[in-house]
Amino acid sequence: MGQIKIAVIGLGYVGLPLARLFATKYPVVGFDINQERVSELSSGTDSTLEVEDNVLQSVLVDEVPQSNGLFCSYSLKDVEECNYYIITVPTPVDKNNRPILTPLIKASETVGSVLRKGDIVVYESTVYPGATEEDCIPVLEKVSGLKFNQDFYAGYSPERINPGDKLHTVEKILKVTSGSTPEVGEKVNTLYKSVITAGTHLAPTIKVAEAAKVIENSQRDINIAFVNELAKIFNLMSINTHDVLEAAGTKWNFLPFKPGLVGGHCIGVDPYYLAQKAQEYGYHPEIILAGRRLNDSMGEYVASEVVKLMIKKDVKIKDAEVLVLGITFKENCPDVRNTKVVDVVSALKDFGVNVSIYDPWADEKEVFEEYGLKSTQTIPNNKFDSLVLAVAHEEFENINFNSILKENHVIYDVKNSLNSSIKDGGL
Repeated sequence: MGQIKIAVIGLGYVGLPLARLFATKYPVVGFDINQERVSELSSGTDSTLEVEDNVLQSVLVDEVPQSNGLFCSYSLKDVEECNYYIITVPTPVDKNNRPILTPLIKASETVGSVLRKGDIVVYESTVYPGATEEDCIPVLEKVSGLKFNQDFYAGYSPERINPGDKLHTVEKILKVTSGSTPEVGEKVNTLYKSVITAGTHLAPTIKVAEAAKVIENSQRDINIAFVNELAKIFNLMSINTHDVLEAAGTKWNFLPFKPGLVGGHCIGVDPYYLAQKAQEYGYHPEIILAGRRLNDSMGEYVASEVVKLMIKKDVKIKDAEVLVLGITFKENCPDVRNTKVVDVVSALKDFGVNVSIYDPWADEKEVFEEYGLKSTQTIPNNKFDSLVLAVAHEEFENINFNSILKENHVIYDVKNSLNSSIKDGGL
């Protein structure tokens, strides 16, 4: 294999930052089936805000590059000359929390149609152990007509993107790598090592790398479930959970997790991939699924706590006007995928209240298309009976609550970011 030419398949939160980084040293074609997304990126703008416009524009080129640079395209013709294909498509779950591999299979079919002898296909999408070799490779073989580990090879390097985090960007997070043979593992590792300043860790097999990724977020999920359960217990005892965690945190080996809504495309999803595979082997995971059940219950819990506080303060429930601050899955980020704030909204509506959503970061069209909910990027000017701070966006720090709340009201702080003197409750 001569010059390295990279195709990144999928230009979302994971693919674009990676493509931009590789483009500083290699010719890169960023491929996405969403033509609007490709047009947006080609104009030098990233609506996900993961790559700053000036940084993106510094690597963009107008045609398939021969040296370093990034060309964005929705045409398969433009990736035919590549020899490394890096697949970074989403791996969500359905309404019953079963893994959806459709985007991964479709991406494999796409790559298979242009695959040539000697090429290497690297997967970054989060999956259960075995998915790359058992689900994806057969698709590549069938579509391409080539033989795995003879004509073409594979690798797995799980993404570690943290949306909205400008400190821990892709090159500053240590990368796990792997290959379908020891030699290919070394090649994949060398490729990533050339751009990842934090370094790499070469796993012995693809399955080890897949398993490592899926337990990273499962571990966080379980730890957050523990503190969410503590929050429920201490609330019954009228003890401030955050005061307890602060005191316990003075011990050197106490882990600093906080209670909250667990959404997003990783922590709230990945444990189900591991659980699904475990059940195929006849093992029913108890701790993993218990953590998921508890975390998935938090939206309804928050809503019920808000209503209890309203009753205590004689704030009428039926047709009450409640303002929810934030609909994205985390602060200072426009990502609304798998946000658990929608569970809070749904549960509040079940109590008969009218809910308004204010989020300066969330795209109103996307929120409506995804969840059927109306949101606004401008703060409403009417008066509300209650307020729920669900996401701690910076913009919420300077809100004059007296100007948007009725005299008798309830303020509930999910994120523990408000002054304790003005709020009535929170996790």
